[in-house]
Formats: sequence, structure tokens, C-alpha cells
Amino acid sequence: MPRVASAVFGLLLLVMLASSTLFVVDQRQYAIVFALGEVKEVVNQPGLHFKLPPPFQNVTFYEKRIMTIDTPDSDRFITSEKKNLVVDSFVKWRISDPKLYYVSVQGREIDAVYRIQQSLKDALNNEIGKRTVNDMVSGARDKVMQDISNKVNIDAGKIGVEIVDVRLKRVEFSDEIKDAVFKRMESERKRVANELRSTGFADSEKIRADADRQREVILAEAIKGAQTVKGDGDAKAAAIYAAAFGQNPEFYNFYRSLEAYRNSFRNKGDVLVVEPNSEFFKYLKNPGGGSGKGK
Repeated sequence: MPRVASAVFGLLLLVMLASSTLFVVDQRQYAIVFALGEVKEVVNQPGLHFKLPPPFQNVTFYEKRIMTIDTPDSDRFITSEKKNLVVDSFVKWRISDPKLYYVSVQGREIDAVYRIQQSLKDALNNEIGKRTVNDMVSGARDKVMQDISNKVNIDAGKIGVEIVDVRLKRVEFSDEIKDAVFKRMESERKRVANELRSTGFADSEKIRADADRQREVILAEAIKGAQTVKGDGDAKAAAIYAAAFGQNPEFYNFYRSLEAYRNSFRNKGDVLVVEPNSEFFKYLKNPGGGSGKGK
């Protein structure tokens, strides 16, 4: 029995010794192998790996996945216009150099987060201080985030960390200047509206004056054309009359006298006071015309 117990104990000891020399690296992790407190090896590849048993070698694992730093409180920054802005941001980061990460912050995530937050705050302060409110709200926001990300990434590289992305979640005015800014924006919009309204009124007057001018020109040309046509018609009519009456002047005189009689005695109550022997009654006395003397 003592021999069996010794064999079992020896087997267990062997199994424990063998297990202490094996370790598994997940694909989501880095592994650092330490030899008597010093970094011996950095394992990036997932799978089963070997090492010396403790205390000769130990293994520490670090996260390989992207992690997020979400600022719990909003920070205030001053723009180039001396306006206070309230900014919320977050950072996506990951460990890029496990050995440098361990040497710089002893592998403590809380220390790495603190370093990144301080670097982010400094970068935000520098970039926002060079920008206007419009740049931060819309105009150059993407450029600002890219510049901030580059600066934070340079500082983070010193502790073995890579900055994947920096985003500004919220950018707005502080409460004490928000009302004043809104009033200024309102007055600015009113000014623009009044300018557009006055410009539109001036354009409408210009269009109306041009339309009136064109109408007068069209009417004048139409009247001119009508007078021309009428004059041509009258000339042709006069030529026809002259040609017709020129063939018989006496008939022409008779016709004109009949027209005069018709116009003079159009109504029954018309009265005409003339000499009885007047030339006007020539064709009433003698329908034959001028040969009526002595008849």
C-alpha cells in the first residue's frame, strides 16, 4: 500500500508539474511570460503554449479587443471666440504593444485609462481653443476629431496603446451663455429675413416696371400698326372713290348732296335755317343738277 500511495502521489505531482508548464492563449488575449519578474516573451498567437513551472516562469494575460473610455462627466472648453462649450466624448482604444504597456503602466488598465483621458483633455483644449463655435458644431467637426485622435494616439503610443477612434458625442453651449447665443441667432435670422424680403420687394418692383414698359411698347406698336393699316385702307378707299367719281363728276356731287341731306334731316325734329335759294337745296329743286336755271 505505501508503494501504491507513493506512486499515486508521484503521478499527481507529475500531472501538476506538467499542467504548470502549459497555458492556453485565447484569440482575444495577449500573454506575457515572465521569468523571475522580467518579461521573457510576448505571445500573440492563440493556442496551447509551454513555459517553465513557477516560480521560474509566470504568465499574465491582457485584453486584445477594442475597449471604450466613455467620459462620465461633461468637460468645458473655451473656443477662440471666448465661448464656453460643454463637450462629451468617448475613445476607442486597444493594447498594441503588450510589453511596453506592462513596462509603462504595470499592466493596470485604470492607469492606462487615466493617461488616455488626460491626453484627450489636453488635445480637446488645444484644438477647441483654435476653433470657432461654428467649426465645432458643424463646419470642421470631422477635422477636429481627426486632429484630436492623431494627437492622443501619439501620446498613447508611449504606453503601448493604439487609439482607434475619438468621437464627440455632444457639443453645446454652457447654460449661462445659451440664452444670449439663441437671442443673437434669432436676431441674425431676422436680419437675413428682412434682407431677403427687401431684396424680393426690389426685384418685384423691377419686374413690374419692366412688364409695364413692355406693355406700353406693345400697345404703342399695336396702335402704330393699326393706324398704318387704317391709313392704307383710307388711302385705298379714297383712291377707289376718286376713280369711281372721276368718271362722272356730276353723279359724285349728287351723291355727296344726298349724304348731306341724310345727315341733316336724320331726326324728325331737326330744323335747318338757310336761304331758300341756297346752293344746299340745289338737287331738291332740280334733281337734274346744275342745268336747272329758268326751270
